[in-house]
Amino acid sequence: MWQLLEESPSAGTVFTPEGILISLLLAFFLGQGLAFVYYITHSGLSYSRSFVQSLILITVVVSMVMTVIGNNIITAVGLMGALAIIRFRNIIKDTRDIAFIFCSLVIGMATGSQRYATAVVGTVILCLIALYLYLVGFGRYQPTNGFLRFSLRTHVGPDHPLVSILRRFCSNFTLISAQDSGFGSPNVEYAYQLVVRNVKKNEQMLKELGQIEGIERVSLTMQEQLLEI
Repeated sequence: MWQLLEESPSAGTVFTPEGILISLLLAFFLGQGLAFVYYITHSGLSYSRSFVQSLILITVVVSMVMTVIGNNIITAVGLMGALAIIRFRNIIKDTRDIAFIFCSLVIGMATGSQRYATAVVGTVILCLIALYLYLVGFGRYQPTNGFLRFSLRTHVGPDHPLVSILRRFCSNFTLISAQDSGFGSPNVEYAYQLVVRNVKKNEQMLKELGQIEGIERVSLTMQEQLLEI
């Protein structure tokens, strides 16, 4: 079997029924492998079952197209004209999905042109790269920006205990707004923009802020990690 995969097609390759069957079956199995890797490495809210199935179908269809074209330039031009009529209206929001679509196209082209060794080795390497990027969390962004809101009975001065707490837990903090609550209430509503030093110590910071006399309704909103929807 591996000797069959290692054979490189010549310029005048004859697409026999056996060769076409092998190409389509190999495209099906390799497309399944690629789709499975996409499934287990997907993150975010834009998961689509139809997209996962489309990765397999695209691989098989492109393999079939390559066998139809064969070595005939006229057929290739005709297929290009036929495909140009089709209008794809689905918007792909994640650039990672585009990469997987391109991978399925290349795998289909390799199997359809009977370059089996290239198709198998290339699919394995692409899947290993996708798994590596997923497992190590390459490019992951840990947000450190946040918004702190609270109500205080007095105005915050430079010597206020709240300022010393923010200096210990934040590398930078900026007062965004301070306004009276109104309706005769002595409380002042504060809003701060923070850059925290360590996200894991947010609970400790909120606990110490809650112990300040006269402080109420303390809330901290962190910038969430970006999810493509």
